[in-house]
Parts: sequence; C-alpha cells; structure tokens
Amino acid sequence: MQMTVDLFDSIINTSQDCVFWKDKDRRFLGVNQAFLDFYGFESADVLIGKNDEDMGWHSDPEPFKQDELRVLAGKSTYKVQGKCFIRGEERDIIASKRPLYDGDKIVGLVGSFVDITDVIRRKNKSDGSQVLYSINDLRKYAYFDKIIDEISLEEILDPLTGILSRSYSIKFVRSLIAEKIPFTFTIIDLDNFKFINDNYGHSAGDKVLATVAKGLVKFTKDSGLVGRFGGDELLLIDLKNIEDKDKINFFENLFGNSQALRTEVYFENGAAFVTGTSGSATYPDDSDDFTELFGLVDKMLYLGKNRGRNCYTIYDEIKHKNIEIHKIAKNGIFTNLHKLKMDLEKHKGFENKLLKAIPQITEVLQMHDLYYVRNDGKMRAVLDKKFLADASDLQNIMEDDLFSESTLDLIKKHSPIFYESLKKCGFETVLISRIRKEEKIKGYLICAVKRSLRIWQENECAILFYLSELLAEEDL
Repeated sequence: MQMTVDLFDSIINTSQDCVFWKDKDRRFLGVNQAFLDFYGFESADVLIGKNDEDMGWHSDPEPFKQDELRVLAGKSTYKVQGKCFIRGEERDIIASKRPLYDGDKIVGLVGSFVDITDVIRRKNKSDGSQVLYSINDLRKYAYFDKIIDEISLEEILDPLTGILSRSYSIKFVRSLIAEKIPFTFTIIDLDNFKFINDNYGHSAGDKVLATVAKGLVKFTKDSGLVGRFGGDELLLIDLKNIEDKDKINFFENLFGNSQALRTEVYFENGAAFVTGTSGSATYPDDSDDFTELFGLVDKMLYLGKNRGRNCYTIYDEIKHKNIEIHKIAKNGIFTNLHKLKMDLEKHKGFENKLLKAIPQITEVLQMHDLYYVRNDGKMRAVLDKKFLADASDLQNIMEDDLFSESTLDLIKKHSPIFYESLKKCGFETVLISRIRKEEKIKGYLICAVKRSLRIWQENECAILFYLSELLAEEDL
C-alpha cells in the first residue's frame, strides 16, 4: 500500500500518544490530534515555528534541548522520563525521539510522549492516591472471582481514584447481563468540574475525584461497585436497589445524606462545594441490551443536566420513552436568543412581550412560570399576575444586572425581606435579571425554583438577561 498524505494523517491522528515533528533547529513543523488535546490547543498554528523554550513547557528546558540535539546528531532515544507544564500543572511524561532523514541527511526529528503522572503518583503515594477495593472485596462478584488470580489489582483499578477502571467497569456490567443478574446502572457527572481545574489547578481536580470516589464506595459498600468512566464521570453498578421505591430511596440518601455528593472539598489554595448530576436505568426492566441500556442512562444524565444539574434522573418508560435528546439539544444559545427576538418583535407593550416570551423561557429554564418585580417592590407571577411576595429590598443584592447563585445565602444577608418572602413560598434557588435602560432601573425578572442548589447554566442566564434587554425598551 502506498503511503499517501491522507493515510499518514489518519494513522497519526488515531494514535493515543502525543506525536510531534520538528525541523533541524528544533522548531515545530506539526503535531497530531492527541498532542493538541493534551495541551488544549484548537490548532497547531500556535506552535508551528517555535521550540520548547518558546512555549515555556519545562521548568528546566536544558535537558530536553540536549536530548533533542543528540537525536539531531543521529542518536535515537526511547522512553526518556521528564516533566512538562500543562495549564499551570507540572506533569510527568515519557518521550521517545528519532532523527528524520532526507536521504542520508538529517533534516529534523520526530517524537512521541505519553502522560504517566497518575502512574507515578500511584507508585509514590505522594498525592494521597488510594486503593478503595481489595482482592477480597472483588471476589464477592463472580466475574472478578474468576480473573482476580490472573490479573493484578493494579490493572483492574483506576490509578488515581482507586475504583474500577473504565475497561473493567464495562466488562463487569457485560458479565452481569450475560449471567442475567439484575442491576441498576448509573453515570454521575461532577458539576462544573472544569471550573475547579481551571481555578484551583489539576491537583485540586484530582483531590475532588478521589474524595468523591471514596465517598461513593463507602455509600455503596453493601450494594455494588463504583468505577471511573473517564474524566469527571463516575459509574455506579448497584445489584441491590432494583425496585422503584428502593432506587428513589437510594438516590434521595445519596444526594441528601451521604456526604459523597454535595460535599465541601478543601485545597491548599481554596475550597469547592462539589455536586453531581446522575442518570440511571435498570437491567433488565428498562432494557436487556447493553448498548440500549447505556443509551438510556446517558439520556437520563442529559435530562438532569438540562434540569439544572445537581439532581438525579431515573428512567421511567412512561415519562421518558418518547423523549428525543436531539430535539432538546438542537437549539444553542444563539438560536434561542434569535428566536426570542423574532417572537417579541411582533408585539408591543411590556405585558404582551412578556407573555409571548413565557413558552420559550419556561422551556429553556425548565420552569412552569416566571416572576417579575416592578418598582413597587411586589413580586408577581407572569401568567396569573397575582401578588406573590414582598421584594422591596431586592435591589440590595443587585450590584450587577444579573444575579446567579445556587443558594439564598447572599439574599439572606443583604435582602432579608426578600429572603423571608422566598422561603415562605418554598423557593430555595433563584436567578435574577435587572430590567434597565441606561441608568433607569425599570424592574426585575426572577426565576425561582423549589429545589436547593440548582446550578444555573450559561444558556439559562443568557436568555433571561437578553429578555430583560428586550423588555427595557417598553414601558412597564
């Protein structure tokens, strides 16, 4: 087979190793997709023509430079251990490099590397990495009892969290289906995990994963096993809670009393309140096919995210059978904003525009109604226009045009009248947008829900703020 450019690209970009190639001056000529993903680059343009020193990837770049100079002199290197910075965190890597020839002349080098940070940490135990399942813990299950004497525990467990790796989690699930053993399958996605990594560093993210994993193992000790699906997604394979009432009780306790989710995790440079969103389905009641079962779980996870995260969704055939995720997800932020503008342009007057906006707003925000406050300080429901609550000190919390918080703590501190009104109505989380034209404040739009710790998403904040902008042109 002739090696074409397209074939070369296909081979390089399907490799899980980070691959790069440089000219004789050690300047980057190209990299593969795994390399871009590792550093978080959208394209190779940011590094083409630059060397490692220009990119600032090493605390001590000299050993890497001398290593590459030796390669350019004709000597290949294999699995040399080193360190590099990735988004502010120093990671451990092993790299291999060899010369690139044009005839007999060396014109550059090609290399590859892999990240071994988690493996190093596991061996050194320097970051508190953990082993949460023993051989005896796994022997309780027929699948692991058959293989545990032939495969090391280290291979079965995820190196960072100490729970089942993705591979063995899926193998375990498939074995239960093959043996026709009922179980409830759950994916948990940690909410706003990227924010923790970006603001506190990857070591903080690692601590969150390890802490939550430990809590989940403790909580599920008598009912099943926990695995890591990848990134910040964790798996629960529960062989005990199969019936509807048992599942509801299980998740109510998990999200309410377990300390595994909705828990504070402390770092050297701060702390984060960690929550999660889960979706689950049960074999064989919901499906007896692995692919379909996983699809149902994934759909339930998506619905939970769409509801505002920090919640659980259990598959119910009557409620969820005909739900199509692509229809829920088809409209992005800009599509929603454009549709809202087009709808409101056909109507005049504050009340008419607000009523026209309600169907789209409540769909995006997953609410039954919207509330507004005029300058009289009274909070009313849009649909029935009835007086609902006293919000006369609401302005005390509105330093900006948008107020978004997953609790009522700041409202309690700065707007006690509004806080007492919200609590009396049973509301536990609010999103507020100010209606303002230039310096004149005309009122406020309020999304209020009777669910604690709802996490307001970017598209939800954006559409409420945009509606306020559109209404600001009208007389209240």
